[in-house]
Amino acid sequence: MVAHQMNRRQFVGLSAASVAGGILGLRSADANATRGDAWDPGAPLMVTGKPLRVQPILMYRVAQRREATSWKSWGGVQDDQAAEKESRQIAEELGTLEIQAGFPLEILPVLKVRSPEEAAKVHESEYDCVIVYPATGSGETLRACFAPKKDRDTLIFVRRRSGPVYYWYEALSTRYLATGHEASRGNTWNDHGPVHVDDVVVDDGAELLRRLRALYGIKNFIGARIVALGGPWGKYAPDAPQVARDRYRLNIIDVPYEQVSARIEAATKDRGRLHAAQRMAERYLSLPGTTLMTDKEFVTNAFVLYSFVKELMREHEAPAFTIRGCMSTILPIARTTPCLTLGLLNDEGLIAFCESDFVIIPAGILLHYISGRPVFMHNSTFPHDGIMTAAHCSAPRRLDGVHYEPARIMTHYESEYGAAPKVEIPVGQQVTFIDPEYSTGRWLGFTGVVKGNPFYEVCRSQQDVEIQGDWKKLCSEVRDSHWMMVYDDHLKELGYAARKIGIDWVDLSGA
Repeated sequence: MVAHQMNRRQFVGLSAASVAGGILGLRSADANATRGDAWDPGAPLMVTGKPLRVQPILMYRVAQRREATSWKSWGGVQDDQAAEKESRQIAEELGTLEIQAGFPLEILPVLKVRSPEEAAKVHESEYDCVIVYPATGSGETLRACFAPKKDRDTLIFVRRRSGPVYYWYEALSTRYLATGHEASRGNTWNDHGPVHVDDVVVDDGAELLRRLRALYGIKNFIGARIVALGGPWGKYAPDAPQVARDRYRLNIIDVPYEQVSARIEAATKDRGRLHAAQRMAERYLSLPGTTLMTDKEFVTNAFVLYSFVKELMREHEAPAFTIRGCMSTILPIARTTPCLTLGLLNDEGLIAFCESDFVIIPAGILLHYISGRPVFMHNSTFPHDGIMTAAHCSAPRRLDGVHYEPARIMTHYESEYGAAPKVEIPVGQQVTFIDPEYSTGRWLGFTGVVKGNPFYEVCRSQQDVEIQGDWKKLCSEVRDSHWMMVYDDHLKELGYAARKIGIDWVDLSGA
């Protein structure tokens, strides 16, 4: 089994390359599509997201001793010396989180603030969010520490036992914080609403990291560029592409087949590209757990299409791709189905979905950036006895971001043509689902546990999943639509991100 554990130095290098390059996440080594090493199954996942820039603020005041009266508040930071020590601890803790994050974080130096005027100067710099550490100080200073721009975010970290206890562990209240979901209904892509009780973390670095991961997801989801070969649409929701543009600012690059059909046909006849694709196909089929059950030429053609799609994404500086007419129009042009091609792109760390369905694609992009993993777009089925089946022909194999799951490479189910992977997900694997309600902005989320990989007469990759949560409520949400699935539990991050940008989030698993 091919695996590659990415160390900290490699991760930082990839992140820097993504930012410095004109095209996020597309390595310069791929520029020559005829190179036999253009596809590398052992390389770490590409990092296509821009770093989240974080400004930590330590808020405190210097208490002055006075005789025979109360002269200090609660809290262990009452002077400059204690503040300096605390700022070092904050920097060390955030440095550890930066290493653990698994996504690009840029932690700025800790700034110490003692007044509203000092807090105002902080906001003159560029950042995506502030983390306010309110050790001591006034409510006026606290409010001045909050990010004033509506598309910047504020987190608050207070201590009880992780260090010197903070005065604001006691004093934080609804006087300063919004509450409930009603306060978030007006939130949008560029107005994340007032500082909320959900923005407060007590002691727990893991909880802080979850919120940072959600904010990283938002930053790279809003305004994401995606190539739509054959144009966009929405399953049972014709307005879905326009909603995606308006609500999430997705930059949908419509590439008609008429513009590229001749280029794809020429690619299939290019001898150098074809030989490179044959070498890549041989390497792919030699991965442990890979069984070929279709014509090998289809696999080669899938790699030709893969190299062409990478070119198209590079030309449009887009880390995401989708294709319409994937069960009809593309087949005679590429001489294969795009199923395997899409899986290969996802397995590299890019974002690639079939059917160009913008009901579900926004959820897939956000889930990709929050999870840091390949995402599986699939058809939904009717829940019964707590079980549902996820099935599609374009599943990724590197679903944990490192290892390739076993797969049989078969034909696409409906056409019995081309190359499509039947991926075997380990029994017992926990997964997260997103189920959007068409283009209404209402999304359902829940987790499940894989119980089996059956071989029904349905799309090739298929998993029976036991639903963790209110499966009977899910029955009332059946829409014959597409869902997104990813390994592990990401409901807390998704719920936090959804509130920030005004998505009506329904958590069926109670995270």
